[in-house]
Amino acid sequence: MKKLLFLFSLGLAASTAFAQLTPFELSKDKNYTATYAEVMAYYPKLVKQYPQQVRLFNYGITDAGKPLTLVVVSKDGVFDPAKIKQQNKRVILINNGIHPGEPEGIDASMMLVRDLLKKNQLPKDVVVCFIAVYNIDGSLNRGVSRISQNGPRAYGFRGNYRNLDLNRDFIKADSRNALAFMQILNTWNPDIFLDNHASNGADYQYVMTLIETQKDKQHPILAEYTAKMLSPELYKRMEKSGFEMVPYVESLKRTPDSGIVAFIETPRFSTGYTVQHNIISYVTETHMLKPYDKKVHATYDFMQHLINICQRDAQQIGELILRTNQQVKQQKTYALNWALDDQKFDMIPFKGYEAGYKPSDISGLPRLYYDRNKPYTKNIKYFNTYKASLTADKPLAYVIPQAWGKIIDLFKLNKVAMRRLKHDTTLTLQTYYIADYKTGTRPYEGHYLHNSVTLKTVDNNKVKFYEGDYVVYTNQAINRYIVETLEPQAVDSFFTWNFFDSMLSQKEHYSDYMFEDIAFDYLKKHPELQKLLDDEKTKNPQLTKSAGAQLEFIYRNSPFYEQTYLRYPVGRLLTTTPLDLQ
Repeated sequence: MKKLLFLFSLGLAASTAFAQLTPFELSKDKNYTATYAEVMAYYPKLVKQYPQQVRLFNYGITDAGKPLTLVVVSKDGVFDPAKIKQQNKRVILINNGIHPGEPEGIDASMMLVRDLLKKNQLPKDVVVCFIAVYNIDGSLNRGVSRISQNGPRAYGFRGNYRNLDLNRDFIKADSRNALAFMQILNTWNPDIFLDNHASNGADYQYVMTLIETQKDKQHPILAEYTAKMLSPELYKRMEKSGFEMVPYVESLKRTPDSGIVAFIETPRFSTGYTVQHNIISYVTETHMLKPYDKKVHATYDFMQHLINICQRDAQQIGELILRTNQQVKQQKTYALNWALDDQKFDMIPFKGYEAGYKPSDISGLPRLYYDRNKPYTKNIKYFNTYKASLTADKPLAYVIPQAWGKIIDLFKLNKVAMRRLKHDTTLTLQTYYIADYKTGTRPYEGHYLHNSVTLKTVDNNKVKFYEGDYVVYTNQAINRYIVETLEPQAVDSFFTWNFFDSMLSQKEHYSDYMFEDIAFDYLKKHPELQKLLDDEKTKNPQLTKSAGAQLEFIYRNSPFYEQTYLRYPVGRLLTTTPLDLQ
């Protein structure tokens, strides 16, 4: 009996040790990524082994009908986000599998969580949160669709169940996945965010490339720290690990030796969205053509270094973010869009492969190729300076009609402070009219995006709002999110993403044969409009040749014209106004 018990205990110990290995590690060729089911089976075993220091939390329901699972590791066993902030600890949020065909982060995080627990290496002043698999929908749709990539041998699909690219969905939040992510972000309030990816494009010698929040787009307080301390330290430590890095390779022309351009992450992307919350943000991009095991281990090392540096600088990071939040509350002018300054660049060393052209075996026409027998190291141009191409001064407050429910819901998820009008109220405020805009001819992520928006601004416009409408004061640390979503000219504003398209169509007009008599009578009673019409005819002789155009001119300059047509419904309150608010 004792022998049986002894053998049973040995078997149990072996089973436990075996369970600690990830599916990636158990595969003989290390060219395998865990399925969603395997990921969800793995983490509960770690929780069972280390119940005091790791916990799983489920948020929302994704488009695949499954909750988003967050794995949290905490050295002292505190898992209350509010208490963690009270303890002045830093929080790192790591996202995995937003593109399931780029699954390095999924496998690397499984190993890293285990090792942090097993080796008792959890940081004292940092709590680390891992989204196990973000695009669950795509992960379940397993295949080989990312054909240009070197491993793993099977993986998930880029699009989710609604065929959305979830890394274009953070502002518009069409997917339930994005709504669940917002719950996580605004519950745990991370100081640092990392999104793990794999790149595609040119061939070069590096396993790992890095996107960091573009320095001119980031708040200056945080940019000073990341550009001079955090990022250089990450580059130095990764080189010591055997994974020398270079900035993400987005070539100025077709090949990297022409120069590379810093990626500008607008708010549709994960890091563009997190930066609106004053979070230090990074994207790892392993190289698609490197062996899968190297990509996994490079991602593992990067996450480990990021955690270690955050532990080292925990106090400093907290102070910098606090100062940033305070300054953003007072900031007056905000960038709405950015343009590359192609006259400014740095020279950086780059390890690439010589590119050339040879006849295609298929078409016989010239095709690009990279010759791995001809590696090179040379200095290339790195364009990393952007200028704000459009800005807006914030109002004292925005007033949002409650009818625009999706905006209100997103603001609530993002912890935007709002007040509601107690009574129907006519306010004198600044309003925009959409003077002109262009719209894409093909859908992009389920939308026909607007661009080249021009506005007619009307000051001191009297607008009636109703009981329950929302007032959003711009004295908040989340101001960047508020301004960049509500200013219609912003690159990823709610207007850009079609939230307000219903106000772009006219609801009433006139029958010309009936309006003729009404218009004539109105002109007799209002000679100032007759003069306006005559002046317009003088400036525009073509107007005299069109009876319909003259009627339209009278209509548009009369009280009969639909006053809400093309009026952007969100008002801008510019001066302190006593309001009766809930």
